[in-house]
Amino acid sequence: MRLGFEPFRAIALLLALLLAAPSGAVTAAQAADKVIFGTNWVAQAEHGGFYQAVADGTYEKYGLSVTILPGGPQANNRLLLPVGKIDFYMGANMLQAFSSVKEGIPTVIVAAMFQKDPQVLIAHPDVTKFEELKTRTLFVSKEGLASYYQWLVADYGFSERQVKPYTFNAAPFLADKNSAMQGYITSEPFAVEKQGGFKPTLFLLADQGFDTYSTTIETRIDLAEKNPDLVQRFVDASIIGWYNYIYGDNGKANALIKKDNPEMTDEMIAFSIAKMREYGIVDSGDTFSLGVGAMTDEKMKSFFDKMVRAKVVDGGIDYRKSYTLKFVNKGVGRELRPK
Repeated sequence: MRLGFEPFRAIALLLALLLAAPSGAVTAAQAADKVIFGTNWVAQAEHGGFYQAVADGTYEKYGLSVTILPGGPQANNRLLLPVGKIDFYMGANMLQAFSSVKEGIPTVIVAAMFQKDPQVLIAHPDVTKFEELKTRTLFVSKEGLASYYQWLVADYGFSERQVKPYTFNAAPFLADKNSAMQGYITSEPFAVEKQGGFKPTLFLLADQGFDTYSTTIETRIDLAEKNPDLVQRFVDASIIGWYNYIYGDNGKANALIKKDNPEMTDEMIAFSIAKMREYGIVDSGDTFSLGVGAMTDEKMKSFFDKMVRAKVVDGGIDYRKSYTLKFVNKGVGRELRPK
């Protein structure tokens, strides 16, 4: 009787283990799929959820062996995606995706880790209202002038005559008390506080209506169509990574970030995480019901229409080809948000 019973008990145990595994996860017996994920800049807290999923084994639980390939001033990882050198890419905002549609580049956005673009205008403490910036000198980069600044001109009446070149250095702003400068809510204000010795006034453009998604996950159209299971597992595991990074123990992820970018400090990382939480960069709005990574047709249309009005984007393109909702809005990981 014992010899006949053991196989059935083994099968029952195996079934129990399978049922207990997270949705989308795979068993250890299955070989992990190797994936290369390219970022758009050097390692930092703004990439933390992806590093978290590597560090805490979430990608591994989902049957993935993920290599993060950092970007930087000497790298352009976005070019590696359509030619198949990498599998996924971390996009900045939806303007790049709209451009891909116009240029016929066969890529698609499958998730948005940031509900709000971190782009911010940083002013001296005497500025209290957004409209007051129209009377200030603004240090804006060439890329910023061609994108979000055209929206400020169209929707808020800003002028290009206000603009001076931004060289990614806070010194000109600190020297001119009648100025403001561009930056990311998660980084440049830290430098201003350290160098200037004061807390600047911050205007997050997302809260003023610049409603693009950011820190997107982009992949090739053929990969999304031919291997949707792989894409779904990467998206789900990345979402869980972001919940754990923002709300959980992120020490191991931060160690990996500092390994890839030795110039990053614990203080800088802590500042960035605090700002992401404070301003709802990752978790706000639609994510409360749909989960981190959420995207909606309504928000995509809103941003596209604004960019067409500002003459940043060609209104004749089919912007709906730039993204798919197939892999998001499923509430993955919502239970990890603190109650």
